[in-house]
Amino acid sequence: MLKIFSVFLLIFGLFGMLGSLAWILRRGNTNKVTICFAVCQGAIVLWIISQLMILFSVTKYQLWISYIVGNIGISVFSPMWLIFSSEFSDIKHKYIGFAPVISLFSIIITVTNPFHSLYYAEFEKGNISYGLLFYVFQVIYYIFIIAGITMMCIKHIRGKSKITKQIMLLTLSAAVPMAVNTLTVTRIIDVGIELTPLFFAFSSIMILIAISRFGLLNINRIAINDTINNISSGVIVFDSEDNLSYINRYAENIFPDIYNFNDFCKKNNISNPENLNEINLNNNYYHIEQSFCENKSGELMARIIVINNVTKYYELAETERQLSIEQERNRIAQEIHDSAGHTFTMISSLARMLQVKASENREIAEYISEIDGLSRSGVTQLRCSINNLRDDTFMTSVTGAVRSIADAVRNIKIDLCIQGTEDEKYSFCIRQVYDNCRETVTNAMRYSNAEHIDIIIKFLPERLEIYILDNGKGCKNIKENNGLSGIRQRTESLGGTVRFSSVEGEGFTTIMKFPVK
Repeated sequence: MLKIFSVFLLIFGLFGMLGSLAWILRRGNTNKVTICFAVCQGAIVLWIISQLMILFSVTKYQLWISYIVGNIGISVFSPMWLIFSSEFSDIKHKYIGFAPVISLFSIIITVTNPFHSLYYAEFEKGNISYGLLFYVFQVIYYIFIIAGITMMCIKHIRGKSKITKQIMLLTLSAAVPMAVNTLTVTRIIDVGIELTPLFFAFSSIMILIAISRFGLLNINRIAINDTINNISSGVIVFDSEDNLSYINRYAENIFPDIYNFNDFCKKNNISNPENLNEINLNNNYYHIEQSFCENKSGELMARIIVINNVTKYYELAETERQLSIEQERNRIAQEIHDSAGHTFTMISSLARMLQVKASENREIAEYISEIDGLSRSGVTQLRCSINNLRDDTFMTSVTGAVRSIADAVRNIKIDLCIQGTEDEKYSFCIRQVYDNCRETVTNAMRYSNAEHIDIIIKFLPERLEIYILDNGKGCKNIKENNGLSGIRQRTESLGGTVRFSSVEGEGFTTIMKFPVK
């Protein structure tokens, strides 16, 4: 009669567990919390099946297989319960992931028991006694179960000041089967079957009641957790002691190895933790919003940090700024071209007309010639300035800078000769080369009455050489006034050298050499 009652009780518990397992799987949610809980349910099912097998075992071999099945269920349940509790409560610890190793080790010890007898000291039908490792694993399993229930209670009691029905159910789900298991192992209760799996089934029923009645693991919480974990914004939660409580996947990729709020501030150079705004990290800008969670008594329970990448807004602002600058530069350039450019051109035209009429008066002719040269050089400098305002892309290379000057000259033919290949190592002197060449060409137009200018650029491995030769009237003595002294100063500031040479009637030559450092 006892055997029939035991079979009925076990079958009832088995169908109850299978029903709850089917109910869980029907929810269609495949997140880690649900999977871990389903594995726990499956482990209890194996444990109950093993008890049915024990009742119908005849030989020692059949009994041994039955106990192996039961021990697999026992070994899987406790570690998976710990992992389930950790995932549900969001209380993570790096060592919790090693819990399944205990399961594997326990199964190996049980299967190999005939060789060492450390798990079962005696194993005969009707005479089974436990060895040292059995009690060691029992203690470990107790610790896992108690730790798991504690984590869930901590999760649920945060922000509340009283014991709730949910916490009572969680406490009963752990206390009842553990008490029964202790009484069974110590032989205080001996009814011929192992009652512990039935009472763990009772635990699962308690948790299912909490699920369905009180929403302990309701789908909304799980869905919200999954959603937050997959959004393109960072979410970090610190508890009342500023220790890390939760971090979603996005934030974890940006801020790895963050354990508390002080770590977060220190690693991101945040000087005022109470006034978070924006941080620059790896050339990305992140906007930070901080909020606080309080319980009904007004006590701080959590600090919530929400992080958004706002780099694209900075890029848009910079693009808009560059566009505004470009529009303003074009406007100024057009105004200069329309006003000053026209004035210089008219002066030059009038000077030429006067020069023809005043050819008999040599002194006046010289003055007019100087006016013509000044106006023409002014036009050239004006064109260079307009090009500089409109587009400074020519300043990215030596060749481009010199060519922009040659293109701005209209009254004198300029031949540009490039020898060698330019690369980035010559970029250190682009501005100086541009200013020096512009000054040299301007002087040729202003003073030498030149009709042709040759510019030779040599890109050598050790240095850059620039030769500027005009076919103007030249001079006997070279006086280094502001223009020439400026050329020398700019060249020598880069460790270079400059040489001016001229013969009367044979033009003017400027040679500049810039060493490549």
